[in-house]
Amino acid sequence: MQTSGTNVVRPWLTLRHQAARRGLLGALAVAALWGMGTGTGWAQAAPAPAKGGAANLAMVGEPQGLDPMVSTADLVGTIMQHVYEPLYTFDANWSIAPMLAEGMPTVSKDGLTYTIALRKGVKFHNGREMTAEDVVASLQRWMELSPRGKAVGKEVASLAVKGTHGVELKLKNPYAPLLAQLALPSGMAAILAKESIAPQLKEFIGTGPYKFKERRPDQFTVLVRFDDYAARKEAPSGYAGRREALLDELRFVPVPSANTRVEGALSGQFHYADLLPVEAIGRVEKGAPAVVPIVTKNFGFPYIVFNTKEGVLASQPLRRAVQTAVGTGELMAAGFGDNRFFMVEPNFFPKGTPYYSDAGAKLYNERNPQAARELAAKAGYNNSQPVRIMASRQYEFHYNMALVMSEQLKKAGFKTDLQVVDWATLVQRRNDAKLWDVYFTHSGLFPEPMLSPPQLGDGAPGWWESDAKKSTLAAFNQETDPAKRGALWGKVQQVVYDEVPFIEVGKFNGLSARSAKLSGYTPAVWPFFWNTWMK
Repeated sequence: MQTSGTNVVRPWLTLRHQAARRGLLGALAVAALWGMGTGTGWAQAAPAPAKGGAANLAMVGEPQGLDPMVSTADLVGTIMQHVYEPLYTFDANWSIAPMLAEGMPTVSKDGLTYTIALRKGVKFHNGREMTAEDVVASLQRWMELSPRGKAVGKEVASLAVKGTHGVELKLKNPYAPLLAQLALPSGMAAILAKESIAPQLKEFIGTGPYKFKERRPDQFTVLVRFDDYAARKEAPSGYAGRREALLDELRFVPVPSANTRVEGALSGQFHYADLLPVEAIGRVEKGAPAVVPIVTKNFGFPYIVFNTKEGVLASQPLRRAVQTAVGTGELMAAGFGDNRFFMVEPNFFPKGTPYYSDAGAKLYNERNPQAARELAAKAGYNNSQPVRIMASRQYEFHYNMALVMSEQLKKAGFKTDLQVVDWATLVQRRNDAKLWDVYFTHSGLFPEPMLSPPQLGDGAPGWWESDAKKSTLAAFNQETDPAKRGALWGKVQQVVYDEVPFIEVGKFNGLSARSAKLSGYTPAVWPFFWNTWMK
């Protein structure tokens, strides 16, 4: 399936540990990303000197909002990472690298106090220089509103301004994922201009290479180049290093129909088309040399979130019955068809990575309707209340998997109600525990377990809380030795299988496409368009 014109990114081929720096809490296990065919991978071409032009970027749908903290939806993160920046980010090897921070933090010997120096001369889009007061106000908002931020907030004893360009963060206990949490674009710990901060953002004032211009719902979101952007001096590497806005405009266009995204990419209407159905690979390859397919290996994992707060599946025994009925192999085959694009395996992390574990494997891909029926009866289910399954056709593989799951549950004696909605509606409805029992989503596959899914944090849809969750995650997150953390992850994975807050279905490879006119593009989980230009 690989052709000379295909950009391929493969996370997780090999792993290395980032050495602890200045007492940093532990180390983030990172994946070496590498390319094939063109050899591009995360490698960045030298920026062209000419600026100008606009890129039409076909996204899977309409973002339900543009607040980078409130939503964990990848679509929001993809767009707003051009407008806002975090203190830290990920480089091409998924190592932590500074962005708005001057460098890596200084950490006390007990691992509890982080001192972060900020870059000077960084301007917001309104022309004012960023200071420590903006950073503290932003992180406080993030810890109040974001699911990941709330999880971090529970670990933070204090957060204070230190001069005009310094921040001091004190922890209650060692917390190994801290910097990774601060670096993630999804549900971002974005640094906002303090004057724009409100429970609901009305102005989008960041420090990024592009600034917000206009949004017309269901039509487009337009970002324009920020001419006073203060770029880092390091060479580009993944999301890290020098960012340059070479294009005049980025036009993010919601295109819910996957086939329309394919057709638009082939016709040249779109310079980039995100997350195409895998069966389109042949057509996209035939579009060469005008169109370049982008295949991302181990792009991510689909998962099924359960409502543990209200409704029929608030009962753990009934969630266990559903888990027994589900055949994840059938779901992945329905979602991706071509077995070159998916893997069915119980381990959350691939073999060869520090967090590989087979804990809970016997509860994976059971596909046993009779046993599920017996478990449901024992738990008191009488087929009077339907299991409400929510999915969106904007991610066609979500919808196809939901169809199969509904049939699997019917065979086990469950009554089902499949609710097909657009993605923005699903993201809105999932915040109301009264409206659903199950929904389909997916996540990128990252080297730090606490980055995804957000249900491992606090307050995410599904609202999973238990003593076992708290104890296993506390042990895992407070351990700073990478080797010991790896062993502790297996206990967390076992609790997920036992309590069924979500089901990780499998792993999949992503397919997108770009126009050959869009030069300098770097394949990435959250596609970004700084350092890109039109030929």
